[in-house]
Amino acid sequence: MSTSLSAPVDLDEPTIVRVRSLKTPITLLAIAALIALLFLLLPRYGTTTFRLAEAGAAIPLGDVKVPSGPVLWITWALAVVLAVVALLTALQYRRIPLWLPIVYALLGMTAFLTWAGAGASGAITLVGLLGGSISLAVPLVFGALGGVIGERVGVVNVAIEGQFLLGAFTATILASVTRNPFVGLIGAMIGGVLVAFVLAAFAIRYLVDQVIVGVVLNVFVSGLTGFLYGAVLAPNGATLNSPVRFSLIKIPVLGDIPIIGPALFNQTFLVYLMYVMVAVVAWAMYRTRWGLRLRAVGEHPQAADTVGIKVNPTRFWNMLLAGAIAGIGGAYFTLVSVPQFTKDMTAGLGFIALAAVIFGRWDPVRAALAALLFGFATNLQNLLSVLKTPIPSEFMLMLPYLVTILAVVGFVGQIRGPAASGKPYIKA
Repeated sequence: MSTSLSAPVDLDEPTIVRVRSLKTPITLLAIAALIALLFLLLPRYGTTTFRLAEAGAAIPLGDVKVPSGPVLWITWALAVVLAVVALLTALQYRRIPLWLPIVYALLGMTAFLTWAGAGASGAITLVGLLGGSISLAVPLVFGALGGVIGERVGVVNVAIEGQFLLGAFTATILASVTRNPFVGLIGAMIGGVLVAFVLAAFAIRYLVDQVIVGVVLNVFVSGLTGFLYGAVLAPNGATLNSPVRFSLIKIPVLGDIPIIGPALFNQTFLVYLMYVMVAVVAWAMYRTRWGLRLRAVGEHPQAADTVGIKVNPTRFWNMLLAGAIAGIGGAYFTLVSVPQFTKDMTAGLGFIALAAVIFGRWDPVRAALAALLFGFATNLQNLLSVLKTPIPSEFMLMLPYLVTILAVVGFVGQIRGPAASGKPYIKA
């Protein structure tokens, strides 16, 4: 009888668990298949014209005309190659680099725009496409920042839609009365704070389910602003519903950079405030004492309480800050987009901002980039309508929301938000 001796097991040696997720490569391949199906079922032939600069630009650039067929299929093929590389990377239990889906998106969008503009009488203006996308993303970025702060501190800010709507309403009245858009901006922040105050009071003080409170607040604010619009604003449109809007401000030198200059640096005050706010929140969240307390309360409130951090007051005051930031996003609707308030004018963008929070993995910069993606989808809808593509108009209206669903379901994967998000804290 023989015995075999095995090497002793080192119980102190850490166990490495390798996780393989195929969600991203499968999503990339599925998108490529859908785009190819679109090209085959609805072929468009001719020349696509890309306009690199607007008329009167400091650095004039001519139009670029490309043959639609070869360009769209070559860029599509390169995108498929990247999707296959992503699949092979995932099968080898390696992490897909961040640049890969970004380059894939650029190639896929180039192929799609080439198809959309084939044979069209007009040109695809890149400056207008980028600049419009950034402008449309403004409320989403501010809403996403408010959502990130709320969830990082432990409160699910489902009421972003209500903060948008009340912020737009209060901004309209104050900007109309004072004829000053900056006063209207302050009013929008106050409107956002009021909604956040109610959400924080019920969720933190009275321990009501945060999601339920947020949904109820959205419905309540929608009804309230709708009633006040009919009773107050509509009969007094000239005095109470004609706000002064922010005008475009061009930054010298930077605004003259080809393509990206007019898109980034010939914008309204709210866009420049968005740049600053994203940078400040991202820096403060990871580099300051405030950010450390914020994340501690949202991840492990018991431990934070042990070291002397007042959990519920920290949550309450940060929710008010989140409401003020989301309220700035509400100001966009009446101080930039449309010079008057209309009923339910936010059109559910608060929920898209909440999706950007999840897609951005509760990080300020990532959430802002996700919001820019959704803004681009909205602007693309307008472009496709102008180019008269054979895509049904009903699908055009669905496009921003389809991109939102695809981004959250297809790319987020299995991620974990702040551990204590949505959980009330009761001190033992």
